[in-house]
Amino acid sequence: MTESVAGSALGLAVALPLAYLIARNRVAAAALQPYVAASQAVPAVALAPLLALWFGYGLLPIAVLCALLVFFPILVSTVVGLRQIDPDVMNAARVDGVGRVQMLRHIEWPLALPSTLAGIRAGLTLSVTGAVVGEFVVGGDGLGQLLTVQRSEADTVGLFATLCVLTLLAACFYGLMLLLERWARW
Repeated sequence: MTESVAGSALGLAVALPLAYLIARNRVAAAALQPYVAASQAVPAVALAPLLALWFGYGLLPIAVLCALLVFFPILVSTVVGLRQIDPDVMNAARVDGVGRVQMLRHIEWPLALPSTLAGIRAGLTLSVTGAVVGEFVVGGDGLGQLLTVQRSEADTVGLFATLCVLTLLAACFYGLMLLLERWARW
């Protein structure tokens, strides 16, 4: 869970500013979108050994792997949310003298928030997968490592129990994000 949450926070910290840049700057969008899309072609399992070589063992490479999985859905949903804002609303705000920061804070962020939260919801559930894959390759002391031990011992009951816990964890993340989305609508 720690790896999932840390990776989600890291992915969120990178995805949100990049999404704003892509949504609001055509040159940046043209330059970055092909690379962002291509990044999804590389399987997470293939990246995990590289991350272990670059960052060593422990929490950091697993969190980075989780961040890579979380990054894409958050980025895409935020870009879509920002691009769907009615241009008339933006133009009216500009006529009223609203600056760039005020526009982001009072208009763009609230209007794009439902899309962004949907991306975060999807990303959080994927972060559980990232943590498990990371522990398969890098090691650790979480449920991914437990699955590795149970697989090597042919512990079918243990494997199913661990998979149920992982599913429950992803469902809890999903449910918490649904609650946050409902709260944000108020």
